[in-house]
Amino acid sequence: MQLYNSRLPLTKKLISKKIINYITKAAEGKATLVAFPEFMMFYTNSSQTSNQLANLAETIQGNFVSTIGNTAKENHIQVVGSFYEKSPKKNRVYDTSFVIDKSGKVISTYRKIHLYDALGFKESNKMVKGSKIAKPVKTSLGKIGMMICYDLRFPEMSRSLAVAGSEILIAPSAWVKGNLKEEHWITINKTRAIENGCYVIAPDQVGNIYCGRSIVVDPYGRILLDMKKKQGIGYVNIDLENIKKIRKVLPLLKNRRTDIYATLKA
Repeated sequence: MQLYNSRLPLTKKLISKKIINYITKAAEGKATLVAFPEFMMFYTNSSQTSNQLANLAETIQGNFVSTIGNTAKENHIQVVGSFYEKSPKKNRVYDTSFVIDKSGKVISTYRKIHLYDALGFKESNKMVKGSKIAKPVKTSLGKIGMMICYDLRFPEMSRSLAVAGSEILIAPSAWVKGNLKEEHWITINKTRAIENGCYVIAPDQVGNIYCGRSIVVDPYGRILLDMKKKQGIGYVNIDLENIKKIRKVLPLLKNRRTDIYATLKA
């Protein structure tokens, strides 16, 4: 598995070329899957209006995702990424992630359900919430559950994905800098991995207003990769047997008391 730590350019043309180069390089490095950060399509700054963003958004059949799909097929590699997807709501887009298989086919999409309306930001000014969690999808790495950035702060989502069969959580992110934000980032990714007995893969934007620190955590909370402020490629091996071993000795999913939890009333 290859992880990409990105510094955002401002145009789709530039980012598409950069993405193609990284996918090709990852395949040459014998990776079977490459994961990109949130907002990989382009950066939408505060001066860009919601109408301007909506006009630049595409459908899943559009040129951006299709180009990535063709590159994945040419290089026989799986790709996880994100894009601005057109929505039925005027001047609003979905923040959508996708999984592409080795044949270039989109096998899963997920629209971000938790918009970052916090700490002085308001994504809902330009985006619209998704309405459902995508089912885990089978890849050569294992069963993948998809999340996006701010979703990591909501343990209900990662737990739902783990219970549904996810062995790996992948969360394309653009984690904004700020007071204690890097500490939050590291702690949350480690916690989601430990409490669910799964790998967490979180490629993050670096530079601009973002923290960087693309990270991979194993099911016991060990950090296998922390790319710090470096832009580029990092490689990690995912071991499904490790998940089985850790879930056996630390059976958190099995030991849940779902028969009791619902009895608590507000």
